[in-house]
Amino acid sequence: METKKQKVLIAGASIAGPTLAYWLHKYGFEVSVVERSPSLRLGGQNIDVNGPARKVARLMGILDQIKAANTGEIGTQWVDKDNQVTASFPKEGANSLTQELEIVRGDLVNILYELTKENVTYRFDDQITQLAQDDHQATVTFASGHTETYDLVIAADGIRSRTRTLMFGDESVFNYLGLCTAYLTIAKTETDTNWARWYTADDSRVLLLRPDNEGTTRASINFLLPQEEYEKLDKNTKKAILLSRLAGAGWEAPRLAQEVEKSDDIYFDGVGQIKAPRWSTGRFAMVGDAAYCPAPITGKGTTLAFVGAYVLAGELATHERFEDGFASYERILRPYVESVQKLPPGIPRIAYPKTALGVSIVNTVVGILASEPVQKIASVFGSSDPEEEELLKDTPLPEYAR
Repeated sequence: METKKQKVLIAGASIAGPTLAYWLHKYGFEVSVVERSPSLRLGGQNIDVNGPARKVARLMGILDQIKAANTGEIGTQWVDKDNQVTASFPKEGANSLTQELEIVRGDLVNILYELTKENVTYRFDDQITQLAQDDHQATVTFASGHTETYDLVIAADGIRSRTRTLMFGDESVFNYLGLCTAYLTIAKTETDTNWARWYTADDSRVLLLRPDNEGTTRASINFLLPQEEYEKLDKNTKKAILLSRLAGAGWEAPRLAQEVEKSDDIYFDGVGQIKAPRWSTGRFAMVGDAAYCPAPITGKGTTLAFVGAYVLAGELATHERFEDGFASYERILRPYVESVQKLPPGIPRIAYPKTALGVSIVNTVVGILASEPVQKIASVFGSSDPEEEELLKDTPLPEYAR
């Protein structure tokens, strides 16, 4: 008699959700993904597929597609107010913001969707509104009014996960790092090149312009904001505060201000980390940013999404009891997550000087780091293996039967 497939519902069709769906289907689960947006959310900024995430992507057979969708960014340049380059970090060198597998977030989302859509049920324009569980099943009520039962429900709907709140209440903490960021896509001009351009202004502001593969430019506006001011922000004041932070910043700030004024598609949020005392409760669990967002400044959010989904699926597939699978997933992954979330002292504040003198010091230090002698030394100690498990320490990326 054939064993009935376990039904799993995943909330969130970004990166962690479809990656988890791929692996669960491969291991014989019946998988559905619910996404509250009417369609795939294909916007976003440049992201990296690095470290062990590269290995997971290779195992999924999508590494060549990711390479083909590369943004074309050749490295990162620090510039001054006159757009003069003060330091250059080519992507093949050490300490570069640009990685080999640099891709626009929406392109990666689309690759994952195309990979899974034939074997996974996607349910757009809906979301979970109520959850209940017992010894036999999890009962899910959707905003559309339907109620269905599943064996497991996984939250993969991002740092502001509503599903996480239904599962754990206020147990998880958003640890705000004192930094706000805004992303938007803007028209390309003659000053834009294939380099990412990083500009540090006084009053704790950083502007970043990056190329994409669509003939536009991805912009981000970043600035320090005290906790008490951050807590007062609402959607009606965000555009105004962006404009105020761009005022007098120099460089291409006037261009960005014009783009902010006319844009209706700006992502604006505080930068922080999700700290969760546990990642599962009964038949419910979470993965990716919903469980352990490391903050964009680490450059490891996509890595954790890929690795977390891979390990969660593998542990569920290799344990008879889902409770044991969830426990093993957390035991294996939590040390890695904690390593990624551990920021160097002074980060991010040290990169956001208040005064013109501070800006000068930052640019001088960055210039030294980009110098040929320092780059040669850094390359000696750098990893030659793009899939190196540098943070998994004594627990390498597990191998599961496929």
